Amino acid sequence: MLNSTNNKPTVLRVAVSAIFIAGLACAPLAIAQEHEHGDDAAASKEVTGEVVDMMCYVDHNAVGEKHGQSCGAKCIKSGGPVGIVSEGKAYLVVGEHKPINDQLAEYCGKNITVKGKPAERGGIAMLENAEIVKK
Repeated sequence: MLNSTNNKPTVLRVAVSAIFIAGLACAPLAIAQEHEHGDDAAASKEVTGEVVDMMCYVDHNAVGEKHGQSCGAKCIKSGGPVGIVSEGKAYLVVGEHKPINDQLAEYCGKNITVKGKPAERGGIAMLENAEIVKK
């Protein structure tokens, strides 16, 4: 049937092709829906730790309130990546499809609690859709 010398499309060929094309057309929509809304079953996680300017933290392990309030806060306000270090693990902190640098800059070098969806991409731990937990 598939190796037929007859070049006319069979009903089976047309049906398989139509299903394949429909699947390809719908796949980006399913991926976009997952990206926008995520997996509802994925739990948020609260992480308590020190807010850091990720550039200085990764480059020369800059931590502490002295660095945080002098250099770190300026870097974060300027759009540098912001993170939180908890129990020796650093998390890149990202708001809901936008940075939350303006909210976190004042806490650089201090311990706070943030809540977000844990994720990892390319070996980088992240908290997505993060928000500051007021206690």
